[in-house]
Amino acid sequence: MEVANNVPQPTIMVTNDDGIDAPGLQALVRTLVSTNRYRVWVCAPDSEKSAVSHSITWRQPVSAKHTEISGATAFAVSGTPADCTSLGISKALFPSVPDLVLSGINMGSNCGYHTVYSGTVGGAREAFFYGVPSVSISYDWVGGISSINDFTLAAEACLPIINAILLEINNKTFPKNCFLNVDLPTNIPKHKGYKLTKQGKSIVKMGWKQVSSDAQGNNISNMLSTMTNDPNSDAFNTDAKSVSQENRLFIREVKGGAVDDGETDYRFVKEGYITVTALGALSHADNDCQTFFKEWLPAVAEHASSAL
Repeated sequence: MEVANNVPQPTIMVTNDDGIDAPGLQALVRTLVSTNRYRVWVCAPDSEKSAVSHSITWRQPVSAKHTEISGATAFAVSGTPADCTSLGISKALFPSVPDLVLSGINMGSNCGYHTVYSGTVGGAREAFFYGVPSVSISYDWVGGISSINDFTLAAEACLPIINAILLEINNKTFPKNCFLNVDLPTNIPKHKGYKLTKQGKSIVKMGWKQVSSDAQGNNISNMLSTMTNDPNSDAFNTDAKSVSQENRLFIREVKGGAVDDGETDYRFVKEGYITVTALGALSHADNDCQTFFKEWLPAVAEHASSAL
């Protein structure tokens, strides 16, 4: 932490997956800067990278272009959210390792299985891999109801959590074996408070449909960063007569959703709570799966031996 006038000033680095110009990131940075309590760095993708999960750039270099964001030191990076976090905490771009990494604020919630798809969560998870405390933050954006100002309200609602985390970091008591995923409800002015939850199994089920080659020059990203279709989009011509059979094009479409009814992140954010979920990076199977394969694998090995 940087010390000014004997008062510790923590460094917060912000990234996201919606891109450095996205209103969620801009609102978060603006709110952090307005407190005059933090040194704020930004290392975020130069364009939208929604649903890229934890993908990284491997064989090609990435560029980092200095960008003006009032009160912060900011770079727009030609990589994924995980790339941005990795670069930002490496001391190759900034002079030191930040005390805390925040990834967001995402346009759309990231609950249940969507945390696996999410570039926002991937940005926070990358920091966790390297022992840097981190939080992914998402707002449950609903078209026709939500407004850009809701991102500012969401950022302000997160300040008590951010300040409490920084206190634990300063006291060296923040847990090292997890990072946090925070989801904010659509009606943020009337939220019901903070709720510690667990990751559920909610997911938007996806399908595919074939489109004409005419769509190639149109805006193919009618899938919103919320992983729902834009109902007003008519960018695609599905007329079978115009579909090329040599170079066929397909786009994703929402087929429905599956929601678990337990005391999980998705349920409580929909009920109006600000959900706080501790996540890790290990994918442990359920106990019943472990039990099944404990008996199954020796039988496979025995069968293979007897067949020799």
